[in-house]
Amino acid sequence: MFSSLVKEESNVIIRNIGISKVLAENGDAIGVQKATNVWIDHVDLSSDRDHDKDYYDGLIDFTHAADFVTVSNSYIHDHWKASLIGHSDSNGAEDTGFLHVTQNNNHWVNINSRMPSIRFGTGHVYNTFYSDCGDGINTRDGAQVLVESNVFSGISKPLYSTDAGYAVEHDNDFGEGSNTALAGTLTSVPYSYELLGSGAVQAAIEGKVGNNLSF
Repeated sequence: MFSSLVKEESNVIIRNIGISKVLAENGDAIGVQKATNVWIDHVDLSSDRDHDKDYYDGLIDFTHAADFVTVSNSYIHDHWKASLIGHSDSNGAEDTGFLHVTQNNNHWVNINSRMPSIRFGTGHVYNTFYSDCGDGINTRDGAQVLVESNVFSGISKPLYSTDAGYAVEHDNDFGEGSNTALAGTLTSVPYSYELLGSGAVQAAIEGKVGNNLSF
């Protein structure tokens, strides 16, 4: 299956496609590097968990100072390590001040980890349904994440820190898990958006996102 790499471009839209089972030797299903203003919407991304965790690479990774990237209305499922934002602990010189990423109105299913894992950057995750996954949102290496109006069902570690990552959370249903992230300072973002409220997220998202648009 083909992969999609956006590199050193700006004002890019990827919409209404499905990508599955991209082997690690071919890179991520969708990757964004040194690109700005990228919108990824209504996509279906998957592999399987029948192989070693490194048999496939990431499903949707943003690295090398990618900036102002949004992932919305998408179905992301059946994978080991799904979404990496900032590829290395040692790449802070390039990434710091970049990696502004929004992920909203998505459904993550049967993912082991990285939903997302974010280093150095600034993340906003809202109106998202996570079901039957392992580790959820991992904020690390100075990242600041605002997490709002999400539902985590069957998630062992829904929101947590490693290596001094930070988060602010509002109106999340963490299910049987809990928020263990360090308290952050990101309390607002420079755009308008609408929160569904955690009580309405599952019904609004489940079965209604992915590459299902008609034109």
